[in-house]
Amino acid sequence: MSDIVIRLKCRAGTFPLTVPLNCAISDLIEQVSALSAIPVSSIKILLGFPPKPIQKCDGTVEDAGLKSGDTIIAEVNSSGTDIQQGKVENENKVLKHITEQEVGDGLPLILRKVVPADNSCLFTSLGFVLGGKIDLTSGNYMREVIANAVNSDQAYFSDAVLGKSNADYCEWIRNPNSWGGAIEVSILSNFYGIEIDVIDTQSGSISKFGEDKSYPHRAFLIYDGIHYDPLYLESSNLLPGDVIQTLYPTNDDRMLEAAQMLANEAKSSRQYTDVNRFTLKCLDCGCIMIGQSQAQEHAKLTAHTNFNEY
Repeated sequence: MSDIVIRLKCRAGTFPLTVPLNCAISDLIEQVSALSAIPVSSIKILLGFPPKPIQKCDGTVEDAGLKSGDTIIAEVNSSGTDIQQGKVENENKVLKHITEQEVGDGLPLILRKVVPADNSCLFTSLGFVLGGKIDLTSGNYMREVIANAVNSDQAYFSDAVLGKSNADYCEWIRNPNSWGGAIEVSILSNFYGIEIDVIDTQSGSISKFGEDKSYPHRAFLIYDGIHYDPLYLESSNLLPGDVIQTLYPTNDDRMLEAAQMLANEAKSSRQYTDVNRFTLKCLDCGCIMIGQSQAQEHAKLTAHTNFNEY
């Protein structure tokens, strides 16, 4: 059976791995453990997009769907459970949130934290980079912050900027089914006093909100056309397990370079949704729409905003 070449990312660096397709996952874990210096009993292997942990080890590399060119990520299983038992990390676990620590001299390992796709992913992602944990209630407060900011400056936030009247927008953004975007990110960047850099996986570009304000810290989000996730760091100078970093000095461009590499990788592997071609279904009336423009027009005509990808 033929071999495949994959890439391993871990706190110790990035390594190529050549393994046969019939290699057992348990054997792969032993190889990864040796390279990453993470004990087999404490290792967690993530693969796919978005990255998800392997749930069991009784299959082969081929069974897991790995192919040449794929990337796997090795992390410390911070839940304290053994991956051999098929247990996954408790998503509600509170992490020690590092904000002032420098990236250090080691190779940055920038990772994606997948948040629920519940129309509030932007706000949940920002809540994670600000507080170090997933809080599904953070969107309520942020929506109110945005509505108050828009309402207090009606000259700037005009119909032309918002695409609707100021009053209608304030009502719309308070709706938990309304999606956030560039306007909302810009307001929250100003409110929290941080630069927010959004990686667009379709274009490979990074939009920097608050770049002109000389804020001391920046945070990173990744956007695939319909969904936001936060990015965080585990690097060789950070303790494994419960310690992460989500805010970085704006005068240190190493994380920016790592984020740009991630954007280029995501673009080249087409890890995005084409908003001009994807299909949505309105959960209020059942209408089927193609592309963002049709969805926006449907929302204007009907006031329906509860959509799912179809």
